[in-house]
Amino acid sequence: MARKLALTNDADRFLTRLDAKQFKQVVHRVFELAADARPADSIKMAGGNFHRVDQGEYRIVYSFDADTVYIVVVGKRNDDDDVYKKASR
Repeated sequence: MARKLALTNDADRFLTRLDAKQFKQVVHRVFELAADARPADSIKMAGGNFHRVDQGEYRIVYSFDADTVYIVVVGKRNDDDDVYKKASR
């Protein structure tokens, strides 16, 4: 049973600005999270209910409950931890 997906405005805006190839890769990964919110390569982040997974050069920060996966932030991996700053807001 797949969960519903909910994206923040920041995550949605970031995704729409990606090139077609990167968009396809990251969105595919997001849909995989709907099917399995705890993949083997997910990491639980300290200080909250957030998890993160990597897709190529991008990080996806998310949380989930029984019904929904909440995509909080999507960002570049080597962007001076900007992804974590946005997630903490």
